[in-house]
Amino acid sequence: MELLTIGAFSRASRLSPKALRLYDSLGLLTPAHVDEVSGYRFYRPDQLERARLVAWLRRLGMPLARIGVVCDLALDVPDRAAEQIAAYWAETEAELAARRALAAHLISYLSGEETTMPAAQPALAIRYAARSDVGRRRDRNQDTAYAGRRLLAVADGMGVGGDAASAAVIEALKPLEGALPAGNLLNAMQDAVRQADSAVRDLAAADPGTGTTLTAMLWSGSQLALVHVGDTRAYLLRAGELFQITHDHSVVQALLDEGKITPEEADSHPQRSLLLQAIDGDRAARPDVSLHDAQAGDRYLLCSDGLTAVVPAGIIRDTLSAPGDPEQAVGRLIDLANEAGGPDNIACVVADVIEPRA
Repeated sequence: MELLTIGAFSRASRLSPKALRLYDSLGLLTPAHVDEVSGYRFYRPDQLERARLVAWLRRLGMPLARIGVVCDLALDVPDRAAEQIAAYWAETEAELAARRALAAHLISYLSGEETTMPAAQPALAIRYAARSDVGRRRDRNQDTAYAGRRLLAVADGMGVGGDAASAAVIEALKPLEGALPAGNLLNAMQDAVRQADSAVRDLAAADPGTGTTLTAMLWSGSQLALVHVGDTRAYLLRAGELFQITHDHSVVQALLDEGKITPEEADSHPQRSLLLQAIDGDRAARPDVSLHDAQAGDRYLLCSDGLTAVVPAGIIRDTLSAPGDPEQAVGRLIDLANEAGGPDNIACVVADVIEPRA
């Protein structure tokens, strides 16, 4: 296959060479070949589709971290990529509506129609609750749930030392509750996961097969950095709609993505508990990371598969939408899982995004 120079690829994709170099450094669009002497980049013609998708998503205003997620999904799971774009656009429209209202107020004030300046928007805050439960068929609880002023996390341990592993990964993330280190939220989360990976590696050396999943969010101002490994999940409830914002790293999910089984078959598949990724000390964890803009009124759920395997998404949505604070929502979700048989440990974190009181 004949390769395109960066100039030719730039013209065909309508991305500038500067943008192409940036996307290369971020892993969004890696050249097919880089000349060892000149450093000149070359691309395959079949990379144009991904390049154009990147360009279109940038025109939508999507952050680069989320563009990477969408592009990766578009290759193998286009329906999931479409869901990610729909979720992003719903967030954008809600934000635009809030800005439109503020602009109207400012116009009225400056034109003399109103006499009061709109109050400055306060930084958002979260109100949260976390619980884990042994369920009805297990003799010990290997799930860990945690919620604090910055950090939300659930972990589902496995193997002989699973309870220690799930606790260890969250302990490794807890320093993030203090002042954030230099760098952005995603870097902070990735550094913490490396620490968690090291902690589990020590446990797995003593008890082979020990490991854990992890889904965690780090809160700062109005943004949430999300890190995810395994089949614990994160959901966003916004304007009455429930969006799953993580993608399971499991054998069954891979089969679903490839169209080899139906959702109904997935519910009873014999390999439903087998994971493709986990923090297990066997190899360095490769978590999914993404950055999300929060809005007042959002409700987030982080949970283990002890909930999602037995409680349908529609019931989870209705439960999260019902009146009540996060503590009540967590309690009801755990009750629902136990009422459905409680075959596994259950971990839930619910967090509401609120405007703090003056």
